[in-house]
Amino acid sequence: MSKRIAIIGAGPAGLIAAEKLSGEGFAVDVYERMPSVARKFLMAGRGGLNLTHSEPLETFLQRYGAARGWLEPSIRAFPPAALTNWCEGLGQEIFTGSSGRVFPKSMKASPLLRAWLARLDGQGVRIHTRHEWRGFDDEGRCVMAGPDGAQRPVEADAVILALGGASWPRLGSTGEWAGWLGKRGVDITPFAPANAGFTLSWSDLIRTRFAGEPLKAARFSHGDHSVRGEAMITAYGIEGGAIYALSASLRASIEREGQAVLTLDLAPDLSGSGLASRLGGTKPGQSLSNTLRKQARLSPLATALLHEAGEVPRDPLALAARIKALPLTLTGMQGLERAISSAGGIARSAVEESYMLKAMPGVFVAGEMLDWEAPTGGYLLQACFATGIAAARGVRGWVISSTS
Repeated sequence: MSKRIAIIGAGPAGLIAAEKLSGEGFAVDVYERMPSVARKFLMAGRGGLNLTHSEPLETFLQRYGAARGWLEPSIRAFPPAALTNWCEGLGQEIFTGSSGRVFPKSMKASPLLRAWLARLDGQGVRIHTRHEWRGFDDEGRCVMAGPDGAQRPVEADAVILALGGASWPRLGSTGEWAGWLGKRGVDITPFAPANAGFTLSWSDLIRTRFAGEPLKAARFSHGDHSVRGEAMITAYGIEGGAIYALSASLRASIEREGQAVLTLDLAPDLSGSGLASRLGGTKPGQSLSNTLRKQARLSPLATALLHEAGEVPRDPLALAARIKALPLTLTGMQGLERAISSAGGIARSAVEESYMLKAMPGVFVAGEMLDWEAPTGGYLLQACFATGIAAARGVRGWVISSTS
């Protein structure tokens, strides 16, 4: 307990690092700028806290795209099975949904957080809310502004920064830290929204009748990327899990070309020829809407979407081709204030394998501050927990080597 660690940020990455280090005998202080901890964690749990995913680890790791090589060691060291065991160790039963996603049985974040905070308190972790990080002083110490507004340096043997990315800023993750770290020579990749909706010009019919309605059991594709799932039609465009899985590719196309063409397969269980054969069996005089409902089994929303690409062909082969490859042109993406997560942040080149900043010995980083992105489905929380554990491990090694 003679070695004191300061952790800035009380989200999942910061709190799991605090648990790990306090459990190993370090004195840990956690500083949080908001009046309460883990606000984004609690918000994510409102619709059911998706902790992680049960798919094979090799498939799981592919979800991190270009950042896989960076995150893989920490996730292998603290994989999905370890996260579910940790959750159950706090008295929270878990279950795996039909999609493979893993949730606490309560479907809420609050019972888990209460049990977690009780454990941290029992391990002697001190949490200081309403304490805002204001960068570093001339001696390299973190400067905190307390509830009284006074700024004071924090004395610590090592620091973990777990300040989050730049999405949902009203919950505390503003990304302001990027400027302070940049001045210290830390390479920062500009922030960009991830897991956010996209804009497109709907017809009045879609915008007024179908906004707020889900499009189910479709396949969504862009370039070489394809995913089967659901999306939600909105007045401004489209959002939802399947869209989030393609957001990095779609965002890059919009940045490069000013638009991105999203392709929908509205009948993913049928081959093109099989669908054309069904459509060819239409009774004489049957209306197009009845044909699509009976032969193609399309919902009213899917039927309406077919008209977004122009006049709907009646020829069975051409109609089947439209249903199997409906193009939608996306023209923009929702901003960071409406994004579930953010891309960008501290560049991989700026961080040691131990998650210590190369430019600032003794300062470690974890969670969404790092330049990685992943779709929803449990991958975001898993990486935050895993990098928090990895940063705590790096702190332990640093402190031991510094005093030996």
